[in-house]
Amino acid sequence: MQSVTPSRDGEILILTVNNPPVNALSWHVRDGLGDGLDVALADDGVKGVLLICDGQTFIAGADISEFGKPAQGRNFLDVLDAFEKASKPVVAAIHGTALGGGLETALVCHYRIAVPSAKLGVPEVKLGLLPGGGGTQRLPRVVGIEQAAIMVAHGEPISAAKALDFGLIDALAGETTLAADALAFAKECVAKGPRPTRDRPVTGEIAIVEKLKAENARKWKGFEAPYANLRCIEAAAANANIDDGLKVEREEFVKLMSGSQSAAQRHMFFAERQAAKIDGLAKDIALRDIKRVGVIGAGTMGGGISMNFLSKGIPVTIVEMAQENLDRGVGVIRKNYENSAAKGRFTTEQVEGMMGILTPSLSLDDLADCDLVIEAVYESMDVKKDVFGKLDGICKAGAILASNTSYLDVDEIAASTSRPQDVVGMHFFSPANVMKLLEVVRGEKTADDVLATTMAIGKKIGKVAVVAGVCHGFIGNRMLSQRQIPANQLLMEGATPAQIDKVHTEFGMPMGPFQMSDLAGLDIGWHRDPTRIETVRDALCAAGRFGQKNGKGFYDYDEKRVATPSAEALAIIEEFRSKSNLAKRDITDQEIIERTLYPMVNEGYLILEEGKAQRASDIDVVWIYGYGWPIYRGGPMFWGDLEGAKKIVEALDRHGVKVADSLRAKA
Repeated sequence: MQSVTPSRDGEILILTVNNPPVNALSWHVRDGLGDGLDVALADDGVKGVLLICDGQTFIAGADISEFGKPAQGRNFLDVLDAFEKASKPVVAAIHGTALGGGLETALVCHYRIAVPSAKLGVPEVKLGLLPGGGGTQRLPRVVGIEQAAIMVAHGEPISAAKALDFGLIDALAGETTLAADALAFAKECVAKGPRPTRDRPVTGEIAIVEKLKAENARKWKGFEAPYANLRCIEAAAANANIDDGLKVEREEFVKLMSGSQSAAQRHMFFAERQAAKIDGLAKDIALRDIKRVGVIGAGTMGGGISMNFLSKGIPVTIVEMAQENLDRGVGVIRKNYENSAAKGRFTTEQVEGMMGILTPSLSLDDLADCDLVIEAVYESMDVKKDVFGKLDGICKAGAILASNTSYLDVDEIAASTSRPQDVVGMHFFSPANVMKLLEVVRGEKTADDVLATTMAIGKKIGKVAVVAGVCHGFIGNRMLSQRQIPANQLLMEGATPAQIDKVHTEFGMPMGPFQMSDLAGLDIGWHRDPTRIETVRDALCAAGRFGQKNGKGFYDYDEKRVATPSAEALAIIEEFRSKSNLAKRDITDQEIIERTLYPMVNEGYLILEEGKAQRASDIDVVWIYGYGWPIYRGGPMFWGDLEGAKKIVEALDRHGVKVADSLRAKA
């Protein structure tokens, strides 16, 4: 099968791309396009060229699997240049998506027609890159500086309707008549002749660049690609000659392509897709049908979990023990939906529709007809075993029983039922209706179809699901403890909460260990005896410092929960240190990195050695989507490879941490 098939309709040569599944610009596609254009230009009987694609989409972008590999076939830039400089008009017919290199290919065509459902954009910034095929120089010449800057800096596609308004496309085709409409349009364009994008003037105000930087300073902190994209837009505005701007684009592209950030973001692109694959399971395994979901607990977590399913049209029965708690929980769900509606995410009708498929209940018996039941009760083994024991006698045969536990042994929970094969862990992250990660914990006796169904339903509700094995804290929280323990020790040795947190936020984390503790609440799990002070946390709680919830923890908080270092907290820490007879010393930022982040990498290797994660990239997915690890660092395992095993092992040895055998072997 040819990747690009030429055919004739009168004076129009039609080049049809067929490179499933998304018509990516693989080398054989580039060769086919170049060869087809050569044929068109050499034939006096051909007056125009129509580029169209088979399948579900136009050229969706570059073939990123080729990145970093030896070049094959025609050079992409040469093919684009040939199309743009063609002496006969070239028309692009767009359906599905024209993204990245696909849109750049359309931009070098002289005219563009699209179906109304088409999407067009340059998402390279999301891979730590920029449109390297002239996109940053041609877009401003077609849609103007303002829209081009927004498109390249954010990477979000626009609709065909907006593309028509901006001049990115010239005409709309019928949704089901693209081929015929595009052919007729191409014949009209013959009389108009070629219209090279490179010859158009750049229009618009360059002030948009500084505006975008100011508006996104927090979001883009640490990222290189958005700023590189905008530098290219500035070059387009500054250079009437497109070749000068293309030179800047090429320089910026090469810097990004050879840097660690793009490598990390491309790693995560593939890692997220790999995480969905379950080793050892048949691809055609039959899934259980999930038509109704039960959720036990209407608190913050239970309500958030329920919203995931309601938003996808899956009915939910939510159970609480007290009417007051049930009413409060349902009220919060409604309020959350109404707030989203006020922002335009839902209509009033949609809100009422979602609330209409929510059934509040005070009885576990009402879960009898549910296909999946998720408990979100207090994190206590005794409580959870009691709940599962009751579910065992209530739920229908074949129902999946899931625990939202963050740490506890799923096998022990499963053993409280007569059907451990139906039990699985579904660890949502708070707020559950927002956070993308779902740790799916596979118990020793979890049935294959239960695991596969849970992963599938996770995807359906918009989560990035990762399989984890049974161990304390699974993947994410198990590694988190290896950061928290040494962070507390560093406090005792002389570092301050602000110093330790700053190291982590400058690294790219949304918050540091002590900011996170304050957010969660220092009194969570506290023994409640103010005379029993065994840790710094005990001392802070004994002084009534519980974190953000009451405005004081490791930090002091104002009414907007803005944190400032606390003299009282530092005094409490100092007093506890002095009673512990620990000498105070200066702690460097590098030591904080070595003692809090290196042990996490080490723990990741232990998790892999024990078979509690399927692959290293799964661990990276957990930390990117569950804990805010900066995506431009690629997750702790990818980052650990960049740091170097030898460097990490030497530091762990120096600080007395037991090194995983596989990590030491890698060094």
